[in-house]
Amino acid sequence: MKQVLIVILLILPFVSKAQFQSLDTISAPASYENIFVKPLASDSLLSSFLIFVKKEVKKHKHAAHSENVYILEGEGIMLLGEKRFPVKKGMVIFIPMNTIHELKATSKSPVKVLSVQSPMFDGKDRIFID
Repeated sequence: MKQVLIVILLILPFVSKAQFQSLDTISAPASYENIFVKPLASDSLLSSFLIFVKKEVKKHKHAAHSENVYILEGEGIMLLGEKRFPVKKGMVIFIPMNTIHELKATSKSPVKVLSVQSPMFDGKDRIFID
């Protein structure tokens, strides 16, 4: 619960009151292939997304930003640098800039995460690793 409060406090200055919404009320569409991304808020300093992962987020890194991931639902195996570890609801993972990472879902239901990235993520600095 403490981690959720910290993430919310990080996001609040950048979100207008009209954008407040409970993450529990946001769901993925009935049908999607593997990953569904719901943008929440963005400015030049950060971007936040709600991400649903059925199978996996392939191995990649970000050249120009860091990321905080908070697991809201589901379970999986995360690669962070050279370390693999199980993740589950309630965990917060900090992913430093230029750190290789991936997520493989292991639960029957999708892994639902809150991703807060700084500075703003525009998709241009994602580098996939073979």
